[in-house]
Amino acid sequence: MPAPENYTTRTLKDHIGHDFGLSDPIHVDQPKINGFADVTGDHQWIHVDVEKANHSPFGGTIAHGFLTLSLLAAATETSGIVPSDAKAVLNYGLDKARFLAPVPAGATVRSRFKLAGVEDKGAGNQLIRLEATLQADGSDKPAVVAELLAMVIG
Repeated sequence: MPAPENYTTRTLKDHIGHDFGLSDPIHVDQPKINGFADVTGDHQWIHVDVEKANHSPFGGTIAHGFLTLSLLAAATETSGIVPSDAKAVLNYGLDKARFLAPVPAGATVRSRFKLAGVEDKGAGNQLIRLEATLQADGSDKPAVVAELLAMVIG
């Protein structure tokens, strides 16, 4: 479900519990995985060695857990979580994150967000807590389940 019509920085608390529905799809291909490996220095073979990974229990390379976690930030852009009148929204951290299933190279993932809490931080700023789930299309369980924190600058 997209953001409600009356969803603003002033009405955030009124929408605790709102499910924002699925984000736009994000394709997780091998070049994206390799790029993440280059940026982070994590070149573990299960992510970047296509030939060796073909003989792994996953039958091919899989995305890094932290790559899949980072895709949640991009998914918030298409989910309507940011109130249109917000001056900015800043990543504030995580309270929980679990990696429950691999994301194979070539998969398409989508995220779902639910507004779980809002805390007034003064000066028009509000800390929001989001229940976030990222799942590969066709998978029977989520790849990532996390509680995201974001500071909405009002």
